[in-house]
Amino acid sequence: MEPSITKVAWLFPGQGSQQVGMGRALCEKSATARELFEKADEILRRPISTICFEGPEELLRQTVNTQPAIFVVSLACLAAFRAREESANLPAFVAGHSLGEYTAAVAAGALSFEDGLSLVQERGRLMQAAGEENPGTMIAVLGLDEAVAREICSASGAQVCNVNAPGQVVIGGGPDAVARATEVAKSYGARRIMPLSVGGAFHTSLMQPAAEGMAAALAKTGFSAPRVSIIANGTGMPVSDVEGLQKELSYQLTHPVLWQQSVEYMVAEGVNVFVEFGPGQVLSGLVKRMAPAASINSVGEGELLGR
Repeated sequence: MEPSITKVAWLFPGQGSQQVGMGRALCEKSATARELFEKADEILRRPISTICFEGPEELLRQTVNTQPAIFVVSLACLAAFRAREESANLPAFVAGHSLGEYTAAVAAGALSFEDGLSLVQERGRLMQAAGEENPGTMIAVLGLDEAVAREICSASGAQVCNVNAPGQVVIGGGPDAVARATEVAKSYGARRIMPLSVGGAFHTSLMQPAAEGMAAALAKTGFSAPRVSIIANGTGMPVSDVEGLQKELSYQLTHPVLWQQSVEYMVAEGVNVFVEFGPGQVLSGLVKRMAPAASINSVGEGELLGR
């Protein structure tokens, strides 16, 4: 019998996994993580570390703060892990959910930490501004598949934002369209409908101003070819060249995050170990549903500090 081959993917969370206090204990114990937070404060010219560690929650929830905060905490977890596991090799793939795609690009060597953080700060600023210019909201719909979600959107004027897993889709749009979508989803027998606390209808056409601004920012940023393939949100397929990655990072702002397709692709390619870096365990939970035979690990502060 041939020995089984271990094939690893690293995962990075997006907005929604934030919590006040994240990163503080890690910084107290890990010099590597502390250096990253100090560098982030210097780059951003504001104390993102204090917002992470102390809040208040209302400030952390603002898109312009949430995105760089999660980005830094996720990479601090990765840095502390790699300092501890000195022999850790690069994975077969990296993938990030929404904002996490930028974190994945840094982990893959396509962006420096400095450039990645500057882009994420600009992304958060542009998305917050787009949400104020074009008010919108999002709902998570449980118990219905992507095809039905698209029918609901056709009937309501809303748009699919995330395809997270079988039976878990996020829909967004203007408030009236999402209200209609909620009623249509109920008529289709949705098991549960959860309003999301977000600053706009992310990954819909209402984010077009942000996509245009990000395209300009991305064009001015120096990228390197990724050292490992990045699974793109917009297609669920790998991207391994600079031009493709730049296009993807702009494209994903106005198109749905195809997380289910991304995970299914990696499993089909033989990935049997998934490691999530950052606050929360949202992606780990989604992967468990789609790849029950895989080994799934969450590397956050608790795991790194032995709690």
